[in-house]
Amino acid sequence: MALLIGAIIGAVLGLTGAGGSIFAVPLLILLLGLSPVDAMGIALGAVAASAMLGAIRQRHLVLWTPALLLAIGGMLAAPVGKWLALQFDEQWLMAGFIAIALFIGTRMFAQALRHPELATYVRAGAPGPAVPQEALLCRLSPTGQFQLKPRCLSGLISGGVLVGLASGLFGVGGGFLIVPLLLGLSRLPMSRAVATSLAVITLISASGFASHIVLSGMGDSRLLLQVLAAAIVGMLLSQSLGRRLAGPWLQLMFAALLILVAAYLCLRTFI
Repeated sequence: MALLIGAIIGAVLGLTGAGGSIFAVPLLILLLGLSPVDAMGIALGAVAASAMLGAIRQRHLVLWTPALLLAIGGMLAAPVGKWLALQFDEQWLMAGFIAIALFIGTRMFAQALRHPELATYVRAGAPGPAVPQEALLCRLSPTGQFQLKPRCLSGLISGGVLVGLASGLFGVGGGFLIVPLLLGLSRLPMSRAVATSLAVITLISASGFASHIVLSGMGDSRLLLQVLAAAIVGMLLSQSLGRRLAGPWLQLMFAALLILVAAYLCLRTFI
């Protein structure tokens, strides 16, 4: 079961660029009986490992300077989020996680229906909707790099802080926030936004995972290694098969499954 959960983490992350830990946390709780805190810690470790592999394989698409700026804010905030998570009752923590999962699921579902062409963005590199450069915080140079002016720098670092807090607090990698953030700040092609998000997820999740070990301990190291190994295999397979698999129906399936899992977790936790 741990291998299956790890494979799902890597597959979802590889096909969508986000959402691996959102699936992992409820599955670890429901199928393996872990506490929310332990499940979130293992999910962060698995997401960090698989995202690192994905970023390496797509390194030619990664914008490293914005990725590092986002990651700096996130790595500083992730330990704070982890500390906050330990201050909350587990039911309140689960309520926040369920709300995020439902939000992501409904957003993915709506996007697949309204903009099905973007569901293949991981491989096709479809551009985002045209936005006037004047309306964006980060303008792109003729070579496609960010022009790092003060407004752009503040947007990247503050966005990273938000992602880091969510990562530490709820055990999520933050890809569901990073991709929209990058597209909201600039006119990046979707493929570059996803590749850059994988680099950011790697660093922020690693920071959150390290904070988990320091504040909560390693936990079951054998289980962790099983999930990590399977997540890496899932990432490799999904990136190899992505051109044939990625599409609106797959995204609709992921979204519907996430909504169902979150709803069941809600019933189990509060009823």
